[in-house]
Parts: sequence; structure tokens; C-alpha cells
Amino acid sequence: MTGSKMTIQRKSVLAAVKKAPPNGDYVWDGKDEDDRPLTHQEMDAGIDAYRKKRGRPVSATRKEQVSVRYSPEVLNYFRSTGVGWQTRMDAALQLLVKKHPDWLEKLG
Repeated sequence: MTGSKMTIQRKSVLAAVKKAPPNGDYVWDGKDEDDRPLTHQEMDAGIDAYRKKRGRPVSATRKEQVSVRYSPEVLNYFRSTGVGWQTRMDAALQLLVKKHPDWLEKLG
């Protein structure tokens, strides 16, 4: 099918490639900002922004991983609250320490 849309587009692309500058660099015509090549600074900023987004965000309050044994009743209670039970357990312990700083002395 000569003269079809695809053939005309292909010919225009081939003609543009033949008109490329001898050094092979892209020359921006200054008309369409979307066609402008990125500067090295813009590329570096894009790469840095991508790198900063990867992974889990660093918490302001770092937590420490420990191995602790709890009674089955305590674990069953917190696990029954659903996803996030460990965070809720931590919050409950923080509240206990904040409201009753001397509770450990009372346990004997």
C-alpha cells in the first residue's frame, strides 16, 4: 500500500535522520520546550530525586530490634487487634512508661 500513513511517516523519519548533523548531536530548534534535551544538571537532579525516593524513609526515632518473650494472653490480645499489632503494643508500653514512670519499682 504505497502512500499509506505509515509509509509517509517512515519516509519523513528517514529523511530527518539523514539530515542529522555530522557530529551526531541533536540540535534543538528552540520551538517546542518538550523536545529540548535535558542539561547535565537536570539529569543529575532527576537521578538524585529518584535515589532519595527509594527504600523505606529514615525514621526520626530509630527503634531497636530485640527478642522478648510475652505471655500467650498478651500476644493473643494484641494479635486479635489485626495488622499493626506490634506498633500498638509499642504504643501501649510507651503510654505505660510515660504515665507511670515508677511502675517498675511497684512490681517489686
